[in-house]
Amino acid sequence: MNAEAVNPTTPGPVPPAADGAAAPAPRRKARPRIDLRRLGRAALLGSATRSRALPDAIGHVVEAHRAHHPDADLDPLRRAYVLAESSHRGQMRKSGEPYITHPLAVTLILAELGAETTTLTASLLHDTVEDTEVTLDQVGDQFGAEVRYLVDGVTKLEKVDYGAAAEPETFRKMLLATGNDVRVMSIKLADRLHNMRTLGVMRREKQERIAKVTRDVLIPLAERLGVQALKSELEDLVFAVMHPEEYAHTRELVQENAARADDPLAAVADEVRGVLREADIQAEVLIRPRHFVSVHRVSRKRGTLRGADFGRLLVLVQEDADCYAVLGELHTCMTPVVSEFKDFIAVPKFNLYQSLHTAVARAEDGQVVEVLIRTHQMHKVAEAGVVALGNPYAQPSEEQGAGDGERADPTRPGWLSRLLDWQRGAPDPDTFWSTLREDLAQDREITVFRPDGGTLGLPEGATCVDAAYAQYGEDAHATIGARVNGRLATMSTVLRDGDTVQLLMGQDPASEPSKQWLEHAHTPAARIAIQRRLAAHPEPAPEAAQPSRGPATPDVPPAAPRPAADAPPARTAAADVLVDRPGATVRLAGCCTPVPPDEITGFAVRGGVVTVHRAECAVVARMKSAGRAEVGVRWGESTGCRVTLLAESFGRPHLLADLTEAMALEGAEIVSATVEPPDRQRVRHSYTVVLPDAARLPALMRAMRDVAGVYDVSRAQPQPAGA
Repeated sequence: MNAEAVNPTTPGPVPPAADGAAAPAPRRKARPRIDLRRLGRAALLGSATRSRALPDAIGHVVEAHRAHHPDADLDPLRRAYVLAESSHRGQMRKSGEPYITHPLAVTLILAELGAETTTLTASLLHDTVEDTEVTLDQVGDQFGAEVRYLVDGVTKLEKVDYGAAAEPETFRKMLLATGNDVRVMSIKLADRLHNMRTLGVMRREKQERIAKVTRDVLIPLAERLGVQALKSELEDLVFAVMHPEEYAHTRELVQENAARADDPLAAVADEVRGVLREADIQAEVLIRPRHFVSVHRVSRKRGTLRGADFGRLLVLVQEDADCYAVLGELHTCMTPVVSEFKDFIAVPKFNLYQSLHTAVARAEDGQVVEVLIRTHQMHKVAEAGVVALGNPYAQPSEEQGAGDGERADPTRPGWLSRLLDWQRGAPDPDTFWSTLREDLAQDREITVFRPDGGTLGLPEGATCVDAAYAQYGEDAHATIGARVNGRLATMSTVLRDGDTVQLLMGQDPASEPSKQWLEHAHTPAARIAIQRRLAAHPEPAPEAAQPSRGPATPDVPPAAPRPAADAPPARTAAADVLVDRPGATVRLAGCCTPVPPDEITGFAVRGGVVTVHRAECAVVARMKSAGRAEVGVRWGESTGCRVTLLAESFGRPHLLADLTEAMALEGAEIVSATVEPPDRQRVRHSYTVVLPDAARLPALMRAMRDVAGVYDVSRAQPQPAGA
């Protein structure tokens, strides 16, 4: 999502909007709404006045904090301000401002986002241990262990060298400093935002270096934490430093659009308000200007920009159900662009974001207006991400306790857990750095379900290999296969959002991963684990490899060649088939092995033979497309059948004997059998059997599955078209 919220450069009176947008409604304490975009936008356009002092600065922090937390205890904030101001007294920033303006500005950013009191207290003190005589022990004694932990984490981040040569180790330390509490990174992001706002006092070379690090790592981290309000302004500030000419051009486009007499967004907003008023839906309809980077992206994609391209409409409602009610009214009363619809309420993004996205076309000129629909709480989380979730150490509410943990836990989001885990296993800093950047580049995540009801959060494009290592860690080396949505699947199968994945584990804990898995591993955790295991246990040279028959090897003969699919059967099919062609010889097709009561059809082949297929067999479609006439066939009086069954199992001694005995007890006569050589403890069997009664087929398949070590039995499936 491209969120356009930005933050005020300094607190104080609200300057007039640069784009002509209506001034926001006064803040309501019962339902605070982050309204930082217009202020930051005006600052970037140059219309905000910058004061060298922050008059009654702690008062602004308190006011912003009270709006989100009316009952908060403000004493820690006042005491932290007194300590910070006295400690930094006499220190100046490179901009010439008193140094205390920096921790105050950082704290105000977090207060506007809705951070809780502990975070704000640590934010006021975040530079004291690094730059003054104050010690961590003093911080802990006066403000408690939580504030001490946060200040210590931010202090460690401040000590990190951001030089290009130190990048790999730099960000390994960043993750370790963040630890299990994302509030450390939230303070760091707000700190970086304020520093980026005042970057102009530094040399051009240093500006570019800091902007590059911000672009490559801190902005993706802000995206993953869901703090879109910080991410959007950081993007614009980096854009201004790294691409000054394109930034200036985009800024000019924004100013020209703001000076327009007609505003298509305002016209559509009025129309939407009317539609919702008639439907008796209580909602706020706001115009959301795009931030500069978003405008630049749209201009590169569409060329000449029109008025509706400079922003989107935001509809805020009270309940989830109201979101869908608004969507229904808009799609009924206006012209929807169906391809633009996305439902991030039913399937939230990995960074907590929830909203409905749609678009409607103006009747007058065909301009497309994008619309975001969300509740007030969704809007708060969309802007502030994990900052809006409050104290991660507080007792979770019933709603949070019912969540899946991957998206709802502010203490340690799932992606941060994975980064912390695999950074410890990375063999060297360069590997860590490359995999970190690759992981941060994954801006979409899917959720797959385990059979026990648990979930796994994986990046888009992940495979069963990735799922195995996400669920089992190093134990995933013993994985021998998977079922996706109940069907057997290869380990290379790409998973989709909402899939159910059951991983089939082998019985040998010393199993080695397949080298081919590296080609299908999409996540750093999987790749690093596989590489480390293969490096520790290299394969012997081919000439040294000797066949073995250990406990995992099945007691089976060498593989027999597979019979051709349409080869004549070794004996007459037990099932009686009547054909509408006198004298014709009937043959049941080996590709789909039809049995009563399958729906069947027939085709004449050479020698007066009629081949009988299941109606859904892929060969039937090919025959019809080639113009081959169907021959009428039907099952006769006989209830017997001939069928080919496929079994998959773990390898173990005497497996074949146990399996064939179970089949014999069910009255099955085995016509032929093929057993492939074991592959990673997995053995595939193919049995063609004759049953005196087709009704006994389900019982036969159940009996085969009940044999120890057998984990799947199925009928031979129709071949796919073109196979």
